Amino acid sequence: MERQYGAMDLGKILKNADAQMARVAELQTDLTELVGRAEDEDGFVVAEFGSAGLNELILHPKAMRLTSGELAARIKVVIEEATADLRRQLSEKMEEAFGEDNPMRFGHDPDGAMEQVHQAKAAYDRTFEDLMGDLDRIRQRMED
Repeated sequence: MERQYGAMDLGKILKNADAQMARVAELQTDLTELVGRAEDEDGFVVAEFGSAGLNELILHPKAMRLTSGELAARIKVVIEEATADLRRQLSEKMEEAFGEDNPMRFGHDPDGAMEQVHQAKAAYDRTFEDLMGDLDRIRQRMED
């Protein structure tokens, strides 16, 4: 018999958690193989960014004609773009695996994350109150 506390079905919650853990295990290998790539507009600077950090930084020989400040600025921008590309790929993979339950969605919507936290707290509070009420009724029966 599935036990429900408030609006929560514990069996369903556990099944969902098990399913998410299985999806995470499947994704683990795929995610480590993702590589974000970016290149500046002239093709002077190319970067690849993976799960371990910066995998590759290629500077075309013509890049050496830039001033050190210009080259440094391009490198920073290209690395940021490669990182953004990796995040985009990661988000897409997570969306494929989890759909609307994608835990990455909160990275783009902190207000939504806080709303989820408030909803989870309210559900916990209801469950706790229901459980304490059940325990109190059991205690009263045992005392009678």
